[in-house]
Order: sequence, then C-alpha cells, then structure tokens
Amino acid sequence: MGEKVKLFGSYASPFSSRVELALKLKGVPFENIEEDLANKSALLVQYNPVHKKIPVLLHGGRPVIESLIILEYIDETWDGNHAILPKDPFERALARFWVKFIDDKVLGALWMSCWSEGEKQKNFMEQSKEYLELLENELKGKKFFGGDTIGIVDIAATFIALWAIMVSRSCSISLINEEKHPILCNWIEEFLSSEVVKKSLPEKEKLFAYFHAKKEVIFATKAPAY
Repeated sequence: MGEKVKLFGSYASPFSSRVELALKLKGVPFENIEEDLANKSALLVQYNPVHKKIPVLLHGGRPVIESLIILEYIDETWDGNHAILPKDPFERALARFWVKFIDDKVLGALWMSCWSEGEKQKNFMEQSKEYLELLENELKGKKFFGGDTIGIVDIAATFIALWAIMVSRSCSISLINEEKHPILCNWIEEFLSSEVVKKSLPEKEKLFAYFHAKKEVIFATKAPAY
C-alpha cells in the first residue's frame, strides 16, 4: 500500500484540526485538502458516502473516517516518537472514557450554550458548568490530560481550547474563565503554546471572524453543525 496521505478537512472544523495535529505530532507528511462544506467535492462524497462529512484521511488510496477513529488509526499506523494513546491498557481505557465524555457531553453543551436562548440556554450553561468542573478535577496535578505530553484527550479537547472560546466571544457570553476554571485555563495556555499545536490550528482572529460572519445564519437555523 502506498504511503501518500491526504486529509480532507476545513480550517473551521475542530475535528479536522484534531487529525492535523495528530499527524504533525507523529511527523507524518500529508496533503491538506480544504473542503468547501457548502459545496462538497465529489471526492469527499466518494470517500465518505455514508455521512459525507469531514475529516477523511486518505492513506494509500483507502479512506478512514470519523476523527476519533482516525486518531487511533494514526497512532497504530505510525510509531513515531509521540504516543497519542497510552500504552497501559487501563490508562488507554480511561483516556477513551474521557474522549467519549468530551464528544458526547461537553461539546454539545458548550456549543448550544452559545446558540440557544432563554431557558434552554440557561440549562445548557448549567450543564457546561458541571462538565467543565469534572474536567478541572481530571486535570489536577497534570500539565496535560495525557500527563506530561499531549495525548488523545487533549486532542479531543481542542474544541474547548479554541473553538469554545471564539464562539462564546462571538456570542458575547463567557463559558470558560480563569476565575471559575483556573486549571482548565492553565491547560489551554500550555496546549495553545505548543509549537505543534500552533501549526495545526487556525488563527484565533480568523476563526472568530468566521463565526461572527455566520452568526445570523446560525441563529436562523437554530441547529448549527460545528
């Protein structure tokens, strides 16, 4: 199987950035193919005919889909010097638990806290508060969720480190701040200061401008996809 690697994604997607970060941590050369999500390419639909979504990792002509599945595929395919998942079975299971918690609970609560209104927004903000406190406790005494180095939980939490901040800013609300979340804010600072992370994520102001421009459209739909 050929080793040519392509990533179909979008700069505004935290799920694409997850994969880009994992590839760069592993030192895997790849071609980044920017998708117009309003006019998806025939290749994207061909490689992900079920969901027709990004990201799609193309390796040796074979597609791998869904960001978390792709992360594990990358870790198992390229050894490199950086382990994305822990080697210890218990630690690996624990990491998978927190990744699932972030995707199933945290992301949706944070996102809907920004784009809902009234009582519904209040409920989502209460959920967000509860979930962020749990992440604070998990981070106690650690530099990253993965310990001393960036691991799969940190990569999964990319949305929290950047997207949640920019989206909440565009909607003029505060979800994460140093007063309420000092440990989480320290993690965000450490994570975003990593040179590899800097090269894998979109510029803050570019992302803010994207969501600011989309704000009226997103409110109109009431069910935006992140």
